[in-house]
Amino acid sequence: MKDNSGFFDRVYEVCREIPEGRVTSYGAIAKSLGAARSARMVGWAMNNSHDKNVPAHRVVNRNGMLSGKHHFSGTNAMQQLLEAEGVEVKELQVVNFKELFWDPMKEL
Repeated sequence: MKDNSGFFDRVYEVCREIPEGRVTSYGAIAKSLGAARSARMVGWAMNNSHDKNVPAHRVVNRNGMLSGKHHFSGTNAMQQLLEAEGVEVKELQVVNFKELFWDPMKEL
């Protein structure tokens, strides 16, 4: 099995830069790391990030859906974390996704 810890660490570095009240996507993170076709690997990194001080709740799919919600403890934990930061979520989707989208390619 390939060791992805270096890639995962780079993903976590990007995630830690996402401002409170903003969201980004798995694909945007992958693209910013020069691995545009590795959105799923970013997802795997998010699955393993819960003990690493990473705001994984700010990473959603390309349509603003809370696709990683089942990796959080509690039924609506991901949504609750986002809402606590002022992000409105309806039917498991970020409202105003385009306005709240944080693009690491532009911001870092």
